[in-house]
Amino acid sequence: MTILYLDSSISGISGDMTLGALIDLGADLNEIEARLQEFPIEPFCLEVEGVIKKGIYSKKLHVIQDPDTPPVHHRHYSEIKKMIEESALTPRAKELSFTIFEPIAHAEAKIHHSSIEKVHFHEVGAVDSIVDIVGAAIAIDQLGVEEVYASPVVVGSGSIHIDHGRYPVPAPATLEILKGIPIKHSTVEKELTTPTGAGILKGLATGYSSLPSMTIEKIGYGAGSYDFDTHPNVLRAVLGK
Repeated sequence: MTILYLDSSISGISGDMTLGALIDLGADLNEIEARLQEFPIEPFCLEVEGVIKKGIYSKKLHVIQDPDTPPVHHRHYSEIKKMIEESALTPRAKELSFTIFEPIAHAEAKIHHSSIEKVHFHEVGAVDSIVDIVGAAIAIDQLGVEEVYASPVVVGSGSIHIDHGRYPVPAPATLEILKGIPIKHSTVEKELTTPTGAGILKGLATGYSSLPSMTIEKIGYGAGSYDFDTHPNVLRAVLGK
């Protein structure tokens, strides 16, 4: 059985960190981009660069949007669901995409007192988040992953500004998604785990602990945007049997 272990105990998890780590494990960037380019969303391209985070070489994913096309920040879950259903993705990639989006939709619906079909995503409805989530689903399908496990997750501290104003970290949607997932204390005053990252954990992971019993085959690192004095801002992904 092929196992993927997501170590979010170092610096949390986000969608771009996840996809960067999966590409570092060997997922095909060109194929991922080709499938995503077929989606009816604003024009974009993907770039991956190697960066050093506190001594660790990792992959940083960039979703570069067309500067001449106005971005769409809000999309209804029903609209995103239709995009995925009508796409040319494999059945497994579609299933994984829904599995990640659904806990985010449930969280947003509860917070905004709406239904799942009517709820609209804010940051998660933007192109980069759609690319991160569906791209991660495609990558996991490519790598033949059968089960996903994860560490307890650090979420950060302090506060952030979101669409509705300034909120404590973790943001309301992130905290709602993370119910039932063990959280690890952190004094870093940044948002370390995003709603997209939380959705990936909630939707895919079947257990949260230290490394499971496995024979390790590959290790990948996905880089976050910030640089910290205390630790490498990376998500570690371990692939094995």
